[in-house]
Amino acid sequence: MHFSIPETETRAGDGGAAYVAYNIHVNGVLHCRVRYSQLLGLHEQLRKEYGANVVPAFPPKKIFTLTPAEVEQRREQLEKYMQAVRQDPTLGGSETFNSFLRKAQQETQQIPTEEVVLEVLLSNGQKVKVTILTSDQTEDVLEAVASKLDLPDDLIGYFSLFLVRETKDGAFSFVRKLQEFELPYVSVTSLHNSEFRIILRKSYWDSSYDDDVMEHRVGLNLLYAQTVSDIEHGWILVNKEQHRQLKSLQEKVSKKEFIRLAQTLKYYGYLKFDPCVTDFPEKGCHVVVSAGNNELNFQVRLPSEQIKEGSFKVTRMRCWRVTSSVPMSNGPSGSSPGKSEVKLELAFEYLMSKDRLQWVTITSPQAIMLSICLQSMVDELMVKKSGGSIRKMFRRRVNGALRRSDSQQAVKSPPLLDSPDASREPMAKLSSKLTSVSLRGISHSSSANDVGTNDFHGNYAFEGIGDEDL
Repeated sequence: MHFSIPETETRAGDGGAAYVAYNIHVNGVLHCRVRYSQLLGLHEQLRKEYGANVVPAFPPKKIFTLTPAEVEQRREQLEKYMQAVRQDPTLGGSETFNSFLRKAQQETQQIPTEEVVLEVLLSNGQKVKVTILTSDQTEDVLEAVASKLDLPDDLIGYFSLFLVRETKDGAFSFVRKLQEFELPYVSVTSLHNSEFRIILRKSYWDSSYDDDVMEHRVGLNLLYAQTVSDIEHGWILVNKEQHRQLKSLQEKVSKKEFIRLAQTLKYYGYLKFDPCVTDFPEKGCHVVVSAGNNELNFQVRLPSEQIKEGSFKVTRMRCWRVTSSVPMSNGPSGSSPGKSEVKLELAFEYLMSKDRLQWVTITSPQAIMLSICLQSMVDELMVKKSGGSIRKMFRRRVNGALRRSDSQQAVKSPPLLDSPDASREPMAKLSSKLTSVSLRGISHSSSANDVGTNDFHGNYAFEGIGDEDL
């Protein structure tokens, strides 16, 4: 998650007195407005719980009214503070920090706590309506959806809720995975755009975990619906013979065999991102990025119109960072993210050869989602390396009680596959490996008119690679 405070506002308090509000953005979108005193209260609570030596330094109080220059200085300091807290595994994952952000989000959007019906989509477009509170956090909503579908408790951790934007052709553009510090109902309704939806999708990368999910009828149906959808939208590449075999398995209602065959196909289990721009192998190249199988796959269209393909393994990324640039503004902030001029970039330092690292940059509105994918791949790799299980990665609250729905809803079986898109197969044949392209140096520059903020991620999985991985 990319936290920033790109702007401030002067607002009127309850008594009419003016105060400075600091607009906290997550992924370039306004999450909440808070006062200095609220953040100071959070800081003091964190110090009380975790100790002064763990919590980062907080901007000091001022006796007199702040000048515009001092407001700007405090904004920068508070931004660095929030980023430091979020990136600390203990502080950033604490209930104190997350509950503060949830409460602030609800107060900022002025949405009262009340019972509502929230619509969550499945990969096949099926709508699942759950009754929740507007103040329910992501984990509460995920449990409510699981209950409605009769998904067993021990399989909930294999799925996540994602904020997506529905495109004209019925596909989904992924915005982000919903986090523990936000309220799903507030997050989606505050966007004031019906194109934004919440979707349930599997949240792991290693296809061997499919075996666990397919043990249960509901898990199998969810995985089957997602696989069919990914094939229909061209995320999984299928030739004519494979398409015939898959359709035959559908007609026999052989869902497990269908998934087994799909697992052997190119890009199975990948998330496909919207077309964007990269500086690899040269600046200004248009690229389609897919994330999966512990890698980022590039399909690059060079200025010569030649298409080349290559993959960047997560185990060879030393680190990565997300950069956002926002025009300076002290005026009122709009609530619609669609009007935001935020420029997002993901850059990762890659081990091109045994002794040579190189930065590769992707400029995309989905840079944060790409970063989330990289982090979850690393987390999954580290859990597997330590002999753990992703079943344990789903942390149930001590006092949390799963509210079982009074009525269950079955996962509908998707229709038979349509005829394969003839335009997709030649694209793969035209592709050649990026490794055949000579590499060039990468330069970084930023506009003097922008306020740049960095979200830096060290890669723990990188430390464990050896010569056999190169």
